[in-house]
Amino acid sequence: MIDPRFYETSQPLSASDIASLLGVAITRGDPLRSVSSLAPAGQAGAADLVFVESAGAAGRLKAAGVCLVSHDAATGVPDGPTVIAIAHPRAAFAKVGERVVKLRMLAAGQPTIDPSARIAPSAVLEPGVVVGAGVAIGASVQVGANAVIGPGVQIGVNSRIGANANVRCALIGDGVIIYPGAVIGEAGFGLAGASAGARLTPHFGRVIIQNGVSVGASSCIDRGLLEDTVIGEGSHIDNLCHIGHNSRIGAHVVMAAFAGVSGSCEVGDGVQFGGRVGLKDHVRVGAGARIAAGAAVLTDVPAGETWAGYPAKPSRTWMRELAWLAQAAQKRPIVKE
Repeated sequence: MIDPRFYETSQPLSASDIASLLGVAITRGDPLRSVSSLAPAGQAGAADLVFVESAGAAGRLKAAGVCLVSHDAATGVPDGPTVIAIAHPRAAFAKVGERVVKLRMLAAGQPTIDPSARIAPSAVLEPGVVVGAGVAIGASVQVGANAVIGPGVQIGVNSRIGANANVRCALIGDGVIIYPGAVIGEAGFGLAGASAGARLTPHFGRVIIQNGVSVGASSCIDRGLLEDTVIGEGSHIDNLCHIGHNSRIGAHVVMAAFAGVSGSCEVGDGVQFGGRVGLKDHVRVGAGARIAAGAAVLTDVPAGETWAGYPAKPSRTWMRELAWLAQAAQKRPIVKE
């Protein structure tokens, strides 16, 4: 589940080590069971650490090494994993996860272009470009001045990375344009509640940008928590947009400036966003839908429909409500003081 191009794993941790680190007791299972990687609950293997917050998610757990689970959901975890029940499993996972998996960073004192990077002879790197270990840059790629390409990043042929862009934990296809100042693959805004207050959750996923995508200046695309954030082929994202972690944007999507997509959203093929559209987390927008400028999407949008408003709803409904409100305002008597 963890891509070794972007992350490195430390020594395995046993269940007893994890329980000791968290200051709790093992609920059930083998205390010597060890984990060496991380995974989502539905995709875990015998060597993975997972967390589960709800009984429904516990029921979908097929295999895992150690499971951090809320007290309410502990009985729903099937036999196999070592179970550690704790009040805030997401926060506990964040704490332990950083011990198991670490983000590969640019090494202190390394040369500007790491000698292990594979760069095509036809690629052009402008002054000040930094390239990390294990990077692959394809033929005819152009990388603008002072851009930073983090360890393990793969860039396909004929792509362009703008000046001052920052790219990490990303697989970038052919013919991709990333405009100046864009930030690709930083951690998302995932918060875990804990007794001491909310804390940021480290992210261990990737960003995948497929062929022919353009990402506007100063836009941000967050890497996934444990899975991938995906931008489908031929999609065009305007300046100053934000794509949250774990979101999946379909092919040939058009997104105008200031649009924001919260974490774990799904946007179908051919969707069109006007400027300053905002999507709530875990929302699905069906293929071919159109979202009018300034709309706030709080519920799923069916395929092919046009929605508008705040909160967003089918555009005809929104327009009828506006017309009724305007008429009602005109009929209301003016009270003079």
